[in-house]
Amino acid sequence: MPELPEVESARQVIERSALDRRIVDVDDADTYECRPHAPGEIREALVDRRLRAVHRRGKLMWCETTGIRSRQGEGPHLGIHLGMSGRILVEDRSTSDEGGDYEGSGGQSDGGRPSRPRKEEWYRFTLTFDDGGRLRLFDKRRLGRVRLDPDLDALGPDAGEIGREEFRERVGRGTAPLKARLLDQGTLAGVGNLLADEVLWQSRLDPQRPSGNLSTEELDELRRELRKGIRRAIDKGGVHTGEVIAHRKHGGHCLRCGAEMKRATVGSRTTWWCPQEQV
Repeated sequence: MPELPEVESARQVIERSALDRRIVDVDDADTYECRPHAPGEIREALVDRRLRAVHRRGKLMWCETTGIRSRQGEGPHLGIHLGMSGRILVEDRSTSDEGGDYEGSGGQSDGGRPSRPRKEEWYRFTLTFDDGGRLRLFDKRRLGRVRLDPDLDALGPDAGEIGREEFRERVGRGTAPLKARLLDQGTLAGVGNLLADEVLWQSRLDPQRPSGNLSTEELDELRRELRKGIRRAIDKGGVHTGEVIAHRKHGGHCLRCGAEMKRATVGSRTTWWCPQEQV
């Protein structure tokens, strides 16, 4: 399930392999993934343009586009949301897509995962470049989203970049359970279920605790652990590499004290924590 670290890895793939390549075709025929755009609308806006830069806030990426001729000027932003299962694949012109996932250089670009066959209909959106390469959104569950000029107003600040004072103000308020507050993308953009459980375990905080009850010191420690958790996940290949993630199961035990992990639903998400240490 892509969370902020996985989306950042996808952003880096685009940055390394897809910028400044002229777009000659766009497959935007998937009316669900590309809603509310009609088939051909994204194609018309992007053909003969290039991706100039790629940005991310939380789990949402967007690419700046520019024309190949000065009279075309700046183009629309291309927004890409991976949903729960989406992946970005960038192919070099020398690759034939027979189940491989490639960067522009021809190497693997799927977060270190091994290549495996994929059904063509699971590729929901494709940019084709003039050198024969392609940028593709692979989304088996069809829960991602591609749209022009995405609205960022509903998103809070990025979880990996938010400052200390703003974090205190946004997270340390109200009576909502702490985990629910972390998962609220309007409060803080980018935290998903696994990352929240990992960071709360590292911080030794109860996910059910009211957010407004945390001290300034606890909020500062939570922010530090969140930033560290994001960096570790990016470096290691995803949130599934967190220390406690493998122990989020029946019969799982806390790595520090050995207590059996507790399970409940918090913020509408399945949640695991150590009842002895997370208070």
